[in-house]
Amino acid sequence: MTAEQTIKETVTSNDVVLYMKGTKEMPQCGFSSRVAGVLNFMGVDFTDVNVLADDSIRQGIKDYSDWPTIPQLYVKGEFVGGCDIITEMTLSGELDQLFDDQGITYSKDAAEKIREANG
Repeated sequence: MTAEQTIKETVTSNDVVLYMKGTKEMPQCGFSSRVAGVLNFMGVDFTDVNVLADDSIRQGIKDYSDWPTIPQLYVKGEFVGGCDIITEMTLSGELDQLFDDQGITYSKDAAEKIREANG
């Protein structure tokens, strides 16, 4: 299987996927840590893919999405964005709306707490 096939299989067979440096338990860069932290805090069940473990996936995900940076969040097979976009969407409530629209379970209370702390 090529990197692209592996990526496509991963993003289409899991509701929420985060391509990141490190893992959700142990992120290895600040941007990955921020996005994983938001998802963990909100109680989102997500699949993490450590791009540092496989150079073909690390480059492949950039080609797949035509997005140059890591982390990258996918919901129901669709690329949502990187750290800045996810941060903005969290603070504006757009991420809640996306999760609601896609039937993704998360804590609305936790999402509100993030906004209150950053408001």
